[in-house]
Amino acid sequence: MMLDSVLHLRKFLAPEFVFGKDARLLIGRYTKNFGGRKALVVTDEGVINAGWVKDVIDSLEENNVDYVVFSDVTPNPRAKEVMAGAELYGQENCNIIIAVGGGSPMDCAKGIGIVIANLEDINYFEGIDKIEMPIPPLICIPTTAGSSADVSQFSIILDQKRNLKMAIVSKAIVPDVALIDPMTLTSMDDYLTACTGMDALTHAIEAYVSNARSVFTDLYALEAIRIISTNLPKAVKKPVDLNTYGQMMLGSLYAGIAFSNASLGAVHAMAHSMGGLLDTPHGECNAILLEHVIDFNYEAVAEDYREIGEAMGLQLMYMDKLSRKNAIIEHIKDLKQIIGIHKSLRDIGLTADYIPILAKYAVKDACMATNPILPQQRDVEVIYEKAY
Repeated sequence: MMLDSVLHLRKFLAPEFVFGKDARLLIGRYTKNFGGRKALVVTDEGVINAGWVKDVIDSLEENNVDYVVFSDVTPNPRAKEVMAGAELYGQENCNIIIAVGGGSPMDCAKGIGIVIANLEDINYFEGIDKIEMPIPPLICIPTTAGSSADVSQFSIILDQKRNLKMAIVSKAIVPDVALIDPMTLTSMDDYLTACTGMDALTHAIEAYVSNARSVFTDLYALEAIRIISTNLPKAVKKPVDLNTYGQMMLGSLYAGIAFSNASLGAVHAMAHSMGGLLDTPHGECNAILLEHVIDFNYEAVAEDYREIGEAMGLQLMYMDKLSRKNAIIEHIKDLKQIIGIHKSLRDIGLTADYIPILAKYAVKDACMATNPILPQQRDVEVIYEKAY
């Protein structure tokens, strides 16, 4: 990054986090330190069945903290689930929120906090910096290495009335503490590991080419790319040693810190549009779109993509620009094949008639504003068509 860019004003925000084996077991102590009298534990049935919520409850009980569990959270959490959780929080007279799970419970928990503090329907807060009042204390325990919602200022909520995933962006929803425990990854299946890993990799890549990047976010983004590229293929093969899970959690953490401060780009804007209309897994959408968005962006930030490619382990020094682009795109395709992501947009149920609608929503998504090129609707349609 050039000196004039270094001198540009930038802000950087990250929550307190505790990283390492058994970090989740500290939840009772941290809840009590925040003055937690009664906690709303936001999670989903899969996380409960994996046993991670029991660990949380045991720790709360050991520290004499009361709790109520809200588990009516689906993948791509709905606005109605946020409102139901907020209602339960009020009914039970809670004063702190704990999120246990992947991106869905954590995003839902953030939404609940927004509604509780600001007394408006969650749809009111779509966009950037719409939240006036700070949310109640929020502690997150992530159980996937992908969403990084435990350290970010993003919450993505599905509005079923419009079939649209809303991006809510504000430093007011950065969690107070993240307890990041690689042990929780041991319950993920291979395909979830692959999809969440590609989500984290996309976070890092988009942060590195964002027009809101800084020298601070670049450090985290490049290191995340190195860590995830090296460890994701190992993480989908069983058995997996805990050190690999630790590296994946670390890569996700670094990527989250990067994109929370630099924002994202067209991959996420387009994936949000797909998730709203088709209710498809977010990481899978990112994986399908990634190389096509790189192809679209490449000319504008070719040198940045060269650095990304080298962070992924490619030898690009003596290649011309076009050869570098092709090498990076082929590497991403090869990575997806290795980890078992083989699908196209057609394979996940998209019909061509939907593409103009998806593109219309995507160009309005908050993440599109920081893409290195600001595309027109037709540009986005072409990217969807290439991924079809």
